[in-house]
This record gives sequence, structure tokens and C-alpha cells, in this order.
Amino acid sequence: MASSSSNSAGAHPPLRAQNPEVYYSDAAIVTADDGVIAELKRIAANNPRLRSRLCTHPDPSSSLHEMLIVHHRDAYVRPHKHLGKPESFHVIEGTARVVVFEDDGKIRDVLDMAPYGQGKLCYYRMPDQVFHSILITSEWLVFHETTAGPFDPSRTEFPDWAPDGSDADAVRSFTANVATFAATHQNKHSQRT
Repeated sequence: MASSSSNSAGAHPPLRAQNPEVYYSDAAIVTADDGVIAELKRIAANNPRLRSRLCTHPDPSSSLHEMLIVHHRDAYVRPHKHLGKPESFHVIEGTARVVVFEDDGKIRDVLDMAPYGQGKLCYYRMPDQVFHSILITSEWLVFHETTAGPFDPSRTEFPDWAPDGSDADAVRSFTANVATFAATHQNKHSQRT
């Protein structure tokens, strides 16, 4: 039996920019397909921070925030923790290492992430008050993130032991060091299991 759809491929309403990285949809039912992901990649590729997101919640004041997020391999995800709001993360495309830090910057854990079916973690739920970052190991990382709203930048804290992103050399050095320590951590973990 053939099924019918009220939203055929290519029938998405245009994305509405909140800023050069953040977009919303005015559709009553927000959907995403290959074309939407391709558009988010195009947007990310043309942004200095090499990232974009489609917010599927109505606006920044919403109590639940759900987002399709796209990062290029060279995007820097500054270590951060959320105050009073957990987050969940589900990989759609690509691979990454989510690095979990102690408050002093030591690596607590490394989560090897990939879409379902690749033998790695495809989902996590991170409690609040935990420093974490993402090292992207594929050209693109596409993921679905959910967290509590409303949007309030004061509910995200950044550590003083990680660069703020304004100095490209400092970012390269920091991410190379973290990648080395993360790989060592993973090797030790895999030898124990």
C-alpha cells in the first residue's frame, strides 16, 4: 500500500536566520531530510566557526530546546559545562570523541561516538555541571541535541584552562594535546576491557 505525505521532498519552508549560525523553521511540523542537512553544511562551511544549527523549537524562550547541529572537522568546541540543565546528544552522521573533563582540566572520560550500527556510542545524556568538548574525527558531524530552555548564555560556564577560540594557534595546540591525551585514555580503557 502506498503512503502519502503532505510534505514531499524539497517542500520545506525556508530556514529563518536568528544569526549566521542559528536557524529556525516556520513549519508547523519541523522536518529534516538530506536537503536540510546539506543546507546546514553549506551554511556551516561559510561561517568562520564552521558550524550551524536548525532549532526545531519555536524560539529561544522555549522551555525545551531541540536542535540539529552541524560542525565541520575544524570547528572548535570550547570545553564548557551547563548550569542547571542536562543535555542529550544523538549522532546522525559522522564520528567524534566527546571528551569529559574534571573541573581542573584532567580528562575524566572519552566517549567514542558514531551513528547507530557502527559499534560505538550513538547517544549520551550529560548531566549539568560537567565540563565537556567534542573532537570531530570525520569531515562533518551532524547530531541532534536536546536541552532545557530558555536560552540564557549565563547558564554555560567556560574554564580558564582552555582557550576561548580567539587565538587559532592556541586552539590548535590545545586540541592537539587533548586529542593525544584522549587517544591515550581510550587505549588504556580498551586494554582493560
